[in-house]
Amino acid sequence: MINMTTNGKEQLLEEVKEKLQKLREYGMSEMEIVSLLQFEQPLLKLTISKNYKMFLGEKRVEVRLEPLVKAVYLLFLHHPEGINFKDLPDYRLELTRIYSDVRPCGLTERALRSIEDVTNPMLNSINEKCARIRKAFVTLLDSKVAEHYYIKGQRAEAKKISLPRDLVVWE
Repeated sequence: MINMTTNGKEQLLEEVKEKLQKLREYGMSEMEIVSLLQFEQPLLKLTISKNYKMFLGEKRVEVRLEPLVKAVYLLFLHHPEGINFKDLPDYRLELTRIYSDVRPCGLTERALRSIEDVTNPMLNSINEKCARIRKAFVTLLDSKVAEHYYIKGQRAEAKKISLPRDLVVWE
């Protein structure tokens, strides 16, 4: 990496601004300029440890999620075809098993109620959990790359994690 003085950085930034202005003068749109400045970041490997900690890439940056949110994430990872939110009650038992593995201190009455809430398509709980998952990945990755790691999908269609499963490593 180049070690630049503050003055050198300011000078370079000024040159970049001038070049961008020239591109605008030549008729290039803002969208075209933005697309030139976006660098494709490669997808990172997602590692799930034996104790269900999740790490991104070779540097093993931990993706921190609360146990129920993590259990929801792992449920969707197990279903690359996706899950329609209206069908979540059908996945309640599977989610309960995953949650009991992720939460080693056992499932309390409150924990079981939370599972019922998250698998009830009439409640907003699943959307809240998906928002927390999205935030965790967007915090760690470029937003375009993060899209591959969180749960998403069109309204009334199956929601899924689009990350290629060959990038998911279960230890």
